[in-house]
Amino acid sequence: MATTAASPAPAAKAASRVGSEPAYDAFLLLRTVFTIAPIVFGLDKFVNVLTDWPDYLAGWMNGLIPGDAQMAMYMVGVVEIIAGLLVAVAPRFGGYVVALWLAGIIVNLLTLSGFYDVALRDFGLLVAALALARLSVTYDVPRGRRQGNPGHVPSGR
Repeated sequence: MATTAASPAPAAKAASRVGSEPAYDAFLLLRTVFTIAPIVFGLDKFVNVLTDWPDYLAGWMNGLIPGDAQMAMYMVGVVEIIAGLLVAVAPRFGGYVVALWLAGIIVNLLTLSGFYDVALRDFGLLVAALALARLSVTYDVPRGRRQGNPGHVPSGR
């Protein structure tokens, strides 16, 4: 009777990649940052500890959104929290959502005087969010396709 070696569990396989596979390390760093940062900044929209967020809203944007600038920031905060949670559970989609959100922030900032440096920084974050989404295609394997899943049907290679 022949014996076969069991493949390592997904968690063990992921742990073995850390530190030995630079692209996987980049994926983990980006996923962690784009999970935590939007949630923290989203929560801060409700308390304005880090900055006075309504000052970052262009007047024309404030005219489009019902209520005042602070009310708009409450809505922004909810979206940012959801985006961070989406990156945590589905980075291949969350990365694109964060990139799109950052594009909107950049448009807003470019229409304000004196916030061009922040817009440039956010462009760098947008590119990093796109990198996360692309890396997720390789490193965030959907649950139904993970090796060792009893419901997984291997391809006919």
